[in-house]
Amino acid sequence: MKLGINLGYWGAGNDADNLVLAQEADRLGYSVAWAAEAYGSDAATVLAWVAAQTATIDVGSAVFQIPGRTPANTAMTAATLDTLSAGRFRLGLGVSGPQVSEGWHGVRFDRPLRRTREYVDIVRLALSRQRVKYQGEFFTLPLPDGPGKALTLTVHPVREQIPIYLAAIGPKNLELAGEIADGWLAVFYSPRHAAESLKSIRIGRERAGRSMDGFDVVPTVPLVFGDDLTACADQIRPYAALYVGGMGSREQNFYHALACRMGHEAAADQVQQAFLARDYAAAAAAVPMEFVDETSLIGPAARVKERMEEFAASGVTTLTVAVNTGSIDERIASLRTLADLASA
Repeated sequence: MKLGINLGYWGAGNDADNLVLAQEADRLGYSVAWAAEAYGSDAATVLAWVAAQTATIDVGSAVFQIPGRTPANTAMTAATLDTLSAGRFRLGLGVSGPQVSEGWHGVRFDRPLRRTREYVDIVRLALSRQRVKYQGEFFTLPLPDGPGKALTLTVHPVREQIPIYLAAIGPKNLELAGEIADGWLAVFYSPRHAAESLKSIRIGRERAGRSMDGFDVVPTVPLVFGDDLTACADQIRPYAALYVGGMGSREQNFYHALACRMGHEAAADQVQQAFLARDYAAAAAAVPMEFVDETSLIGPAARVKERMEEFAASGVTTLTVAVNTGSIDERIASLRTLADLASA
């Protein structure tokens, strides 16, 4: 099992620290550094910045938002980043959610699975440097009855194939990831519940005539070392509350639905109710200890080591950690300790 680091979002005064973390992860032999985007910092610019100041670590989008870019623009960006990084770019894609898709990008959040399939088709077609012609439900290239012409990407990516990852939560989206992608970007991944998710991915792999060999299972897992488990969990609870309670509406929140499927229905409802009422402290306090513990790495080093083995045994191939709390020195120490544990 390889290691990765998720740098999250930039632009909140943490830019310098995130670069230091990426550089330290590079020195320690981490496999990949991911950057995210929502409606603040974009991931592409961040990844170019990180790639320019690291040597061997891959850089990956976790994720580029599908409604925020045309598929051709994503192919251009992916090819450029792969060239600038000397073949170190990984393309992670996701549909985002209805609030961001429709409120920020002005793109209807309808039939996201079909839209994703067409999007990936066009990205792969463009990256293969074939002339791009496509007739789909959501995308038609070139547009008919106009001056548009089928074009070919002029940038040569370093690699024959840039790996494509999908962020997926629901069963059908997981099947799609298995069918059309090279890896899965997971959130709130629990080894105890992983079998169902991986079953859906295997269904997709089998549909495409492929095995799980080479398919990258990549959860982002919060990491906090310490002797007091409750104190460690308290540092993660606000993050969990934001997603379970606030990433979406009362009617449609994929993370809330995931927590419910994991057996935390009552607590998830309590978190959401408090968060939407803007009582963020109460929302964080309502996140169950069990939920934090099973989706994070917390506690003394020996306990974290045991939990790492559980993640690996459950099917994780790249364990990506988020070290979002503590001073920069403490966060660097966490990365070093994790690397030591992985090599022990």
